[in-house]
Amino acid sequence: MSFQRTSLGLINALLRPFGAELAPARELERLRADGLPTDPDSRPHRPLPDEAAEYLRADNPRLRELIERYAKAPGAVTGHSLWTTEYIEREVELQRFRADNAYVYQFRDRNTEANHLLTAYYLATIDRLALLERLTDDELFGAIAFPWKGGQMVTRDLLDSIAEIEFLDETLRISERRDYHVLDIGAGYGRLAQRLVEAFSGVSVHATDALAVSTFLCEFNLRFRDASPRASAVPLDELDTLLGRQPIDLATNVHSFSECPLNAVGWWLDLLRDHKVPHLMIIPNVDDHGGHRLTAREPNGDRVDFLPELERRGYKLAVKRPKFADEAIQRVGVSPSQHYLFELHTN
Repeated sequence: MSFQRTSLGLINALLRPFGAELAPARELERLRADGLPTDPDSRPHRPLPDEAAEYLRADNPRLRELIERYAKAPGAVTGHSLWTTEYIEREVELQRFRADNAYVYQFRDRNTEANHLLTAYYLATIDRLALLERLTDDELFGAIAFPWKGGQMVTRDLLDSIAEIEFLDETLRISERRDYHVLDIGAGYGRLAQRLVEAFSGVSVHATDALAVSTFLCEFNLRFRDASPRASAVPLDELDTLLGRQPIDLATNVHSFSECPLNAVGWWLDLLRDHKVPHLMIIPNVDDHGGHRLTAREPNGDRVDFLPELERRGYKLAVKRPKFADEAIQRVGVSPSQHYLFELHTN
């Protein structure tokens, strides 16, 4: 169900505690219009900092080095079913890596401005950690940001991160942990890694990805956001060294297993089992039965259930919850998938 089918009464009931309501006639007329209320291509682009414009180039020696190194990685993990070279060229613009693209759907999935704002107001009602006050965002690198209360800006990047962090804290109490290490698999440009270390002083995140371009962007983004060194990008060929010296408390995978072939998912699960990573959070893409299925994507487009692969390696489901606990918001919030937490059982 799309946002525009939601009752005005429900929306205003959520907004009223914050001193805001939607104007009944003008706003609903706008929301009921077909298509998107704001054309992302027509929005003004915030100028890049000089250092970013100079670094985020296809001829950057660091990117070329990573591409050469990744070409030597095991085929099981780098044989992509969705993220092909052609797909990356179409979807990823280096200097606008936070735009509405394959890393983070923003206007796609019918995520209108209203869906973003309703999600923000909902999260404010459950935000035990005051993340909406402590974490901020902007429009740099193409992100689509919407003005919110107090002059703040909200993006899907920020809203998803807060929802994920709240889930992890509710289930694992990571806000109380010290020297807690997270391996973020399929980290993209590092948005969750950045948010985790901003939220918690006792957490370190090792962000890794099976794509050279993602590692390149993640390195840059974590450095640019001053999230390093507690959040770091780890190239594939450095993973064994990292895991050999640093025990991992939690692995996370947000949306990427849904876009990998089954043998790649199995490669990652073998890695986690062999290094005895005790917990694994998985968030599937919402377009696969609302996130109620855990499926890999084969090169021919077939979807294959990978829950048996988890169970075969000893990962048992501990918690499954909707992204939003409120049933109405789960229908109309930004990309409402499901959150899964698995525990490793070695016996």
